[in-house]
Amino acid sequence: MANYLERKRARFDFEILKTFEAGLELLGTEVKSLRAKKGKLEGAHVTVRGGEAYLLNCEIPPFQPQNAPKEFDATRNRRLLLSKKEIAELAKTEETKGLAVIPLEIYPKGRYIKLRIAIARGKKKADKRETIKKREAERDISRALKYRR
Repeated sequence: MANYLERKRARFDFEILKTFEAGLELLGTEVKSLRAKKGKLEGAHVTVRGGEAYLLNCEIPPFQPQNAPKEFDATRNRRLLLSKKEIAELAKTEETKGLAVIPLEIYPKGRYIKLRIAIARGKKKADKRETIKKREAERDISRALKYRR
């Protein structure tokens, strides 16, 4: 499955606890822009207001800027399409200290565009160092096995 947008540092900066798949309420020009792999998920987050979930600070530029409406906002709040049960779980998570709801990736699923969001806990500096050590150790092991053959 070819991802349109991915938040590459998410798994390094956060400990992913649970993931959800959500639909996105988009304009046509935003859909075309995502299919052209334009946009940024860095700094974006999810919040729940009035029983609905929204994606905030996600930049999706218009496909053709010269043809976009004058009032077009690339970082507007976009509504997420989730079940009531999932929205209630996200709202409960928001109230919990130390947890955040972050977007991981935007990808196609059939003719629809989906957003994978996660309940995550921010990693401390020591945890990040540990992740780097594990990654380097695995890389060294795979190199040793490769040359052994």
